[in-house]
Formats: sequence, structure tokens, C-alpha cells
Amino acid sequence: MIRFSRSAGLRRAVRLSVAAAGAVACAGNVAAQAGATLADLPIEQLLEMEVTTASRFAQKLSEAPSNVSVVTAADIKAFGWRTLADILGSMRGLHTSYDRNYSYLGARGFLRPGDYNTRFLLLVDGNRNNDGVYDQASIGSDFGIDVDLIERVEFVPGPGSSVYGANAFFGVINVITKNGGSMAGPSVALEGGSFGRRKARASYGMRGSGGNELLLSVTGFRERGRDLYYPQFASPDSDGVARGLDHDRGHQVLLKGSTGPFSMSLAHAERGKGVPTASYEQTFNDPRSRTVDVHSAFDVGYRDRLSADADLTARVYWGRHDYQGDYAYTPAPLGVNRDRSRSRWWGAESKLVSAAFDGHKVVVGAEYQRDYRRDQANVDTAPYAVRLDDHRQGYRAGLYAQDEITLRDNLLLNAGVRMDRNDTTGNETSPRVALIHRPAQATTMKLIHGRAFRAPNAYESYYNVAGDGGQKANPALEAERIRSTEASIEQYLNTNSRVLLSVFRNEVSGLITQVVDPVDGMLVYANLERADARGIELELEQVWTGGGKLRASYSWQDTRDRATGRTPPNSPRHLAKLNLSAPIPGRPWLGGLELRYTGRRNTLAGSTGGYLLTNLTLSAVRLAPGLSLSASLYNLFDTRYADPGGEEHLQDVLRQDGRSLGIRMEYEF
Repeated sequence: MIRFSRSAGLRRAVRLSVAAAGAVACAGNVAAQAGATLADLPIEQLLEMEVTTASRFAQKLSEAPSNVSVVTAADIKAFGWRTLADILGSMRGLHTSYDRNYSYLGARGFLRPGDYNTRFLLLVDGNRNNDGVYDQASIGSDFGIDVDLIERVEFVPGPGSSVYGANAFFGVINVITKNGGSMAGPSVALEGGSFGRRKARASYGMRGSGGNELLLSVTGFRERGRDLYYPQFASPDSDGVARGLDHDRGHQVLLKGSTGPFSMSLAHAERGKGVPTASYEQTFNDPRSRTVDVHSAFDVGYRDRLSADADLTARVYWGRHDYQGDYAYTPAPLGVNRDRSRSRWWGAESKLVSAAFDGHKVVVGAEYQRDYRRDQANVDTAPYAVRLDDHRQGYRAGLYAQDEITLRDNLLLNAGVRMDRNDTTGNETSPRVALIHRPAQATTMKLIHGRAFRAPNAYESYYNVAGDGGQKANPALEAERIRSTEASIEQYLNTNSRVLLSVFRNEVSGLITQVVDPVDGMLVYANLERADARGIELELEQVWTGGGKLRASYSWQDTRDRATGRTPPNSPRHLAKLNLSAPIPGRPWLGGLELRYTGRRNTLAGSTGGYLLTNLTLSAVRLAPGLSLSASLYNLFDTRYADPGGEEHLQDVLRQDGRSLGIRMEYEF
């Protein structure tokens, strides 16, 4: 059994982290006492917070048919988060992994080896962002939007197929970007940090007469990365150190605007990442090993208020994702094995939200997406040889309806169903029902039940390359399905604090899992597993009127394979999070302390121990007119920890970064 974290070091980190938390908490208390009284923050204000993702229309957080987690732009600055993975990793019930190439997201005990976040639907401003070949939700440095441009992130846990269709399996992520009015005028931002990290952004936003808005932003980043030691590759001919292969570089462009009922957005991002792990049986420490991802998205939307009780929304869109991976198997000057995918899609959707009938809020909608390219190729570059040249097309279409019914002043019934058809699994039906009861002004109780599906993607079904690190196709794959039940109670203790308790059970069948075929040693995807997960989530949130804020959560989750009774890989039983921000008394600075505990996880060959990470950020929003500064220490106590590796890695665990520093400056003209 592999134990990567030492218990003595963990206990030391816990003690020091608790002391740091106490210091920031004291600062928050002092600031709160110096400010207005707690009664100045009415409970109605907290309960009236609106979210849009759970039902595809704006509704109060307390009335949504899910326990939505929300992170704001202020939170992102306070805790120095640099990627969408950082943001999601702070949320209740979620955990992340990183294999030095891509970041992966797990929810309520599930993070399958070989899964490219296909069980999460990623939206940007409500628009689907998963690509056409892998159905990948990109959350690391390959995500196409600079985190500086994020207004807030909403995560809706549980099945969301009743309104979103495929991929809304474990949850829906909606990244809502800023607009020209919220970033009025020109601004620049510069970042630097450990491992040669550099980043620069230039933005311009404006809001004209009549509400017209425009935002243009350009970002570029580079990171040298670390030299990484892998004992699995140590030999008389190698010291086991991958040198100069952890580099990461790219750029992002966002253009969005609106005039009257029309809106438009154009996003483009490119990222190149070195791969130091020698995955898929590559030659170790070969500088040619790298991946490149290119994302583009364009959409035009229309929204019109048909009457006082009805809104019509429609949009057309186009998307692109190109991937290229260079895998080094033969020595230079011979070529590499080059893996490529090209996906292109267009689509249209419309929805009508109506409150014309007393006691009902109805949303009906239709979607159609055509993937006119789902191309996969694999070639040896020198000498040139074609190993895979696969060209396909596909589609998905859906009709959905949902009704929010007011049974009594304090009792809502939210019921919805969606019918989908796609080119791989045919017809799918996904229902969801939620009963939302508010027995008192400060108490909300929810009972939620739903089903969702995920159709196999082109990569899982048709990728077929023989040889070292090869993979077989399996066109007979069927859809995965999940049934989920959740009960929760949310209680506001006073005018500035709340507690959420949630109990859930998930039943998953037909899990598409990447395994090694013992007959030929090749990787293949198969509908092999049925699994059950049950758990409890507890969250506390406290806000001080002086500017302090605390959010803490604990999750216990027990996931079991039905056939073996074993816990699958990368499924921690315990997760704990703490985020505390508070102004420093008498100073223009805000302190942000983050603690993340992830429990022991099984790996493919053993296990990796639990660990506690501590991140500390100091930021000044207005240090001088237009000037903001921040400094962050990540992994403050240099905790040694690792994430489980997948079947494509010789390493059973992949060590993660130690202590690092990040410094950021922004100037608004």
C-alpha cells in the first residue's frame, strides 16, 4: 500500500492552519465590530439571491430545485484562484486531480480513471462548452476564459439532464462572465510567480447609451514548470528526472457585446502543455512530448419580453475544438506519434419562460446541435505512417418542459422532463421532481429526485490505434444512467449565518470505464460497472458586515462498486473545506485563508494518503487610485501529496506541487 502523506507532517499542518485560521477570524471579528451591527444585513437579502442554472431561468437560491453552490468574482480575488479547477475545488462535495497535463473534477465520490470530465456539463454564460469528440469539460489552464473575466460560477450538483440533456450527469457548471459595464474603461493585469509563471491581460469595457455594452479582453500566459522526479524511470541510464517538460503556455481572447435584445460573444483560446509523465508508454524525458488544445466559440442571442409574464430567448452558435498530442516513442531525429482530433459543431436553441398562469412558472424549450466533424487521426510523422483516420458526424436534439408550481405560499413543486435523441443511443427521457418547503422564513427544506444519462462519445467508441500505449474501439458502448435522491435542510441561524445539511444517494449503471484488456494489453472503454454512492454534506456560511466572510463544508461520501463492494479509485471518503476572508484592521488589505482536506483515495495499485493544503492570499483592491495588488502563497506548509494516476501512467501516484508564490497587479485607467 502506498502512503504518500506522512501523518506527522499532516498533524503539523493542521495545527499551523488552525492557528492561521484563528488569526484571520480575529481580524474578521474586529472588522465586524468596527462596522455596522449584524441587524443591518437582513435575512431577506440573503434569501433573495438569484441563480439561473438550475432551471434555466432566474430564481431565488432558496427556491431552486438543487442546492446550488456560488462563487463570485470577489471570492476569486480574495483567495487568488488561477484556474476554474481552483474555483470548483473550493466548493462543497467536489475534488480535483491533476496529471501534469489536464485537470479533472470529481463529485460525490466519483472521478473515473480515463474520464475527461465528460460527466459534467460546462456552460459559459449558459452556452454548452463541452467539445464534440471527447465531450470534455476543460477546467484547467486549457479552459478558454481568463478567470479575471468571471463574474461568478454556479455549480448545480446532481442530475441536470431534465433541462440540459447529455453530460449533465453529476452536475452542471455555469461560468458567467463579466460584461462591458462591469469592466468599464481600459485595464491591464500582470502576474508572476514560482516556476517561471508569467501572465498579462489587457481589457477594455464600455457601456453606452441605451444599455449597449462591449467587452474586449486579451490574455497571454507562460509557465516554465518544475523538473520532476519519477523513481519508476530511474535506471543506470537515467536519474529519473523529467527536465523542462512541465511547461505551460497559451493565450485567450474574449469579445462580447449587446445592443437592445441582441447579444454576441466570440471566444478563442490556445494552450500548449509539455507532458513530463511519459504517459502511454512514451520514452521518458523526451522534450517532444506535448499536447495542444485550441477552442473557439461564437454565438448570437436574442431575448425579448413578449409580455409582462413571458420571455422568449433564442440563440444560434458555432464551436470548434482541435487537439494535437505529440507522443515520443522513437529516438530523435525520427518523428513522433501524432494524435489529432478535429471537432466542429453548430446549433440552435430557443426557450419560453411564462408566468401567465396563476401559481405556475413554466419553461419550455428545444435544442438541436449538429456535429459536422468528429475527426480522429493518428500518424507516425517520420517515417510517415497512418494508424487511424476516422471521420464521423453526429447530432443531439432535445425538447424539455418544466413547471414551478406554487402549492401554498411556503410550498413549491418543481417538476420537469426532457426527451432527447442522439446518434449513438437513440431516445432518452430524463425527469426531475423537487418539493421545496419553507416552514419558517429562515428554514428551507428540499426533497429532490431525478435521472440523467450520458451517451458515449466518439473517442470512447471509435478510437482504435494498435501498438505501444494503444487503445481499441468499442462501438457497442451504451449510455450511462444515474438515479439520484437528495434531501436537505437549510437554516439561517441569524441575520448573517446559515447552515446547510444534505443527504444524498446515487445509483449509477453502465459506467463507461477505461480498462486494460488482459488478452492483448490494450486500453478499451466498456460498460463494466454499477455503483452506488451515499453521503452527507454539511456547510456553514457566515458573513460579517465589516467585510469578513466564512464558508466551511464537510462531506462524507461512500461509493461502492456493486459487484465487488470495493471503493473505486480516486474516491475520497472525507472532504473538508474552509474559506475565510477578512479585512486587516487599519490597513487597506484583505486576508484570504483557504484550507482543503482530501481523505485517503484508492489508486489502481494501492492508495494515497489524506492531506491538508493551506493557501494564504493578501490583496488590496484600492491600494492607490486604480491600482490593485495581491500576493498568494499556495501550499503554505509545503505538504507532500499526490493524485492517483490512470491506466495510461506507469506511476501509480503523481506527486503535486509544493509551496509556491504568486503575485498579481491590476491597474484600471
